[in-house]
Amino acid sequence: MSPAKGDFSQGKVSALIVRLGLPIMLAELVHVLYNIVDRMYIGHMENGGTEALTGLGVCFPLITLIGAFANLCSTGGATLSTIARGQGDHERAERILSTAFSFLLLVGAGLSVLLFVTAPYTLRLLGGDETSLPYALPYFRIYVLGTIPVLISLGMNPFINAQGFPRMGMVTVILGAALNIGLDPLFIYVLDMGVQGAALATVLSQLASAVWVLAFLTGQKPVTRLHRLGIDGSALKNIVKLGVTGFTFKVTNSVTQAIVNVMLKAWGGPLSQLYIGAMSLLNSMREIMSLPLNGVTSAGQNVMSFNYGARRYGRVSESIRFILLGGMVINTCMWLMVMFVPRPMIQLFTDDEDLIALTIHCARIFFGAFPFMAFQVTGQNTFVGLNYPKHALCFSLLRKIVLVAPLTILLPGLGLGVDGVFWGEFISQICGSLACFTTMYFVIWRRMKSNDP
Repeated sequence: MSPAKGDFSQGKVSALIVRLGLPIMLAELVHVLYNIVDRMYIGHMENGGTEALTGLGVCFPLITLIGAFANLCSTGGATLSTIARGQGDHERAERILSTAFSFLLLVGAGLSVLLFVTAPYTLRLLGGDETSLPYALPYFRIYVLGTIPVLISLGMNPFINAQGFPRMGMVTVILGAALNIGLDPLFIYVLDMGVQGAALATVLSQLASAVWVLAFLTGQKPVTRLHRLGIDGSALKNIVKLGVTGFTFKVTNSVTQAIVNVMLKAWGGPLSQLYIGAMSLLNSMREIMSLPLNGVTSAGQNVMSFNYGARRYGRVSESIRFILLGGMVINTCMWLMVMFVPRPMIQLFTDDEDLIALTIHCARIFFGAFPFMAFQVTGQNTFVGLNYPKHALCFSLLRKIVLVAPLTILLPGLGLGVDGVFWGEFISQICGSLACFTTMYFVIWRRMKSNDP
C-alpha cells in the first residue's frame, strides 16, 4: 500500500504532511468561502445590509451547534478508523465508518425538527431583536432544512482525507462552494430573495457536496468503504467517547458565542447591534486566519493516528514537531496582518465605515494573542489523534467554558466595559494554550521522542 492509498508509515514525515495538507488547506479555504460568502453578499446589500449581517451573527451559535454533531462523528470516527487501519484491521475500520454515518442520519433528522420548531425562541435568547430577527429567522429556518446534507458533507469528508485522498476531499468542498458562490447572487439579487436566497443557496450546495461524499465512499477507490447501514454499539461508544472532544469544541464555541452576543447586547448600549455585527465579522476573520494551520493539523493528525496504530512512535514525534513549528510561523504571520493591515479583510464583508472602524478596534484585542493558538491546536490534535479522549475533552472545556465564558461575563463589570468581552478571548488564548501544550508534552511527546521500537 502506497502513501497515496493511506499508508502513512513510509516517506519523510514533513513532506507527507505537506503533500496531504495542501489539498486539505485548499479545501478548508473553499469551505470558509462556503461559510462566509453569504455574509459577503448579504453585508453588501443596498438595503439593510448591516442589519442582515447582524441577523446572521445571531444565528452563528446554532449553526455552530449543528457543526458540532458533525465533529462528534468525524473527530472520533475518522481517527479511530485510521488507527484501526494502522493496526491492519480493515473490517473494524469499515464498521466504524458505517456506524458514524448511520448515527449522523439519526441525529440530523432529530435536529432538523427540534431547531425548526424552536427557532423563534432560541434566536431571541441569543441576542435577536426587532431589527435583526426579521433577517435571522427566515435564514435559519431554511438553513435547518439542510441539516442532514450539512452533517453528511462535514462529518463524512474527513473519512476521505484520512484514507489518503485529500484531493477527493477537496473536490467535496469545491463542488459545494462553487455552487454557493454562483447561486448566492442569483437568489439574493436577481430573484430578490434576500437572506432567504442566501440560505437556500447554502442548502442546495451542501446537498451537492453530500451526494459527492456518498458517491465516493460507496465506490471502489476508498480503502475503507461505506457499503452498509447499521450501528455497532461498541463502535458507537468509542466514537462518541473520542468524538465528544470535537463535539465539545463546537458546542463550547456555540455557548461562548451566545454569551458574547448577550453581553454585547447588555453592555453595548445604543451600539449593541453594531457590536454584534462586529463579532460576526470577527468570527469570519477567524475562519480565514485558521485556514492554513487547519490544513497542517488535519494532515498531521492523520499521519499521527496511523503511525500510532503501527507503533511507529518516532514518526508520531516528528509529526508533533512539524505541526508546532508550522503553526507558530503561520499564526504569527496572521497576527501581523490583523495588527497592522486589518481593513482589507474586513472590507470583504461590509462597506459600512462605522462597522469597519469598530471591527478593527475589536480585532486587535480579540486576536491579540493569536500566535499562542499554535500551542493549543498542537496539543489538542495530538490528544485526539492518539486517542486520549479525557485529556482532549478537558482542554476543550478549559479554554471556552472555564476561561472564556466567565471572563466574558466578569471583565465588562471590572472597568473594561464592552471591551471586556473581547479581552476574555485574549486571556484565554494565552492561558488555555500553554496549559494544553504543557500537559501534552509531559503526557505524550516526551515519551514518543524516546520510545520508537
